[in-house]
Parts: sequence; C-alpha cells; structure tokens
Amino acid sequence: MWSSEHRRHHKFVDHEEDPYDISKGFFHAHIGWLMFKIDPSPPFDNVPDLDRDPMVRFQHRYIHLLAVLVGFALPAAIGYLYQGGVGALGGFLLGGVLRTVFLQHCTFCINSACHTIGSRPYSSRCSARDSWIMALVTFGEGYHNYHHEFQHDYRNGVKPWQFDPTKWSIWVLSKLGLASNLRQVSAQAIFLAELRETQRTLEVKVSNANTSVEDHSLLLGIRTRLAALSEAWDHYQSKQIEVSRETLAHLREELRLLIAQIRSLDLGEAAVAA
Repeated sequence: MWSSEHRRHHKFVDHEEDPYDISKGFFHAHIGWLMFKIDPSPPFDNVPDLDRDPMVRFQHRYIHLLAVLVGFALPAAIGYLYQGGVGALGGFLLGGVLRTVFLQHCTFCINSACHTIGSRPYSSRCSARDSWIMALVTFGEGYHNYHHEFQHDYRNGVKPWQFDPTKWSIWVLSKLGLASNLRQVSAQAIFLAELRETQRTLEVKVSNANTSVEDHSLLLGIRTRLAALSEAWDHYQSKQIEVSRETLAHLREELRLLIAQIRSLDLGEAAVAA
C-alpha cells in the first residue's frame, strides 16, 4: 500500500493525483490524506513487482497484527521482564506509544515539511526540498530534493558531510549479501543538476528589479563564471572526454564557491545548498 502511494506521489507530485499533494495545504500533506481517504482507494496496479514477492505479500496481509506485536506487545514484554508490571506499562507507553507517535510524525514531515521548507539544489521543478534537520530525525530521508530528482538512487544524502545512516545500512547489507543491485546516480549527473539549477536561480535574481546595483553587478560577474563553468562541462561532453575524478572535484569546488558567493548576498531562493 505504502509503495503504491509513494510511486503515485512521485508520478503526480504537486498535482491532484498526488496522495499527499502539498498544494492542498500543510495539514493535508502531513496527515490529512490519511484521515480523509478517498473512496474507493486507488488500486495497487503500479506495484506488480512487489506483488510477486511472497515476503512482501505476507507483510501486507498481516501488517496490523505485526505492528501491534512488534510495536507495542514486544516493548511491553521486555519492560515486564525488566521490572514487572511497572516496566510493562513503561515499555508500552514509552517504547510503544511515544515511539510510534514520534516516528510517524517524523515520517509525515517528509511529505509536509520537506515540501515546504528547505533548499532545492538539484531541481525546482517540484516542491520537494532538502532539510538537514529532517535528515537528522529520519536517518537521511530529509534530503528530499535529491530523492525526487534522482528517485532511483538508493542514497539520499550524497555529500560526504550529509547524515544518511539509511544509505550506510543498505551498503553494509549489500556487502553481507542481503541487498543487491544498488543503483546510484553518477557524480557527473549530480554536478550537472546542481549547475543547471544554480544557473536558473541566478537568472531569476539577475532579472529581479529589487536587487541593488552593487549586488546586480556581482550577480552578473557570477553569471559569467557560471557560463564559463558550463562551457567547460559542455566541452568535455561534446568531445566525449571522460572527466577524471580530479577534474570533477575542481569543477565542483568552483561551483561551490560560486554558490557561497550567491549565498553571501542574502538572496533567498538563490541561496541553494552546495
């Protein structure tokens, strides 16, 4: 069910068919879509691959029983073994109810907060945004702009400093033979997305009549350097020259410095994250 709705969200993001369409309001995207389900619900016709998996079918059939046993009965039982009746109550309330409420709302914030607050360094074609704060409480899921632009990538936080334990866990599982066919976007494709989005946001600010003369002059200078960076990249691509890791690192550092300069001008939307 969740996978079907999530795939529909990606296909129709920010439109009527999107199950948690942010354009219908923060509350709807956060939890309203669960409280006021449409009737009848859309069919699960977009997950035939999952329907062929017996483990997934088992989980789908017994999801509520499994949730009660693992989410509430198990922490209560552990509490009982530790401190009798008081421990069981504590396990149920803290390890069960409180944990579930916190976890669910952190998850819901990906659909609401991460479509409202944050940066869009890779694409502004939809409302999805990167939020390092949400990444902390969802173990990496907060880098939502990247997830929407490169949805087939198993990673969310792709920069070395980005907190994404989910990515690390999947990688470890792959080394243990418990996960396979991990897909990831090339560093070149990520760089190109950042470059194009930086150019787009810069053009918006250059055309902004409210920008001061001094800032406007600085923006024009940055635009010239971005154009040169884009031309260098296009040259490599047109000549089918393989970009070395060192060259790509140099280009990314140049782009990072340009983004930092845009940020220093306090230009709001143009201040995309490096």
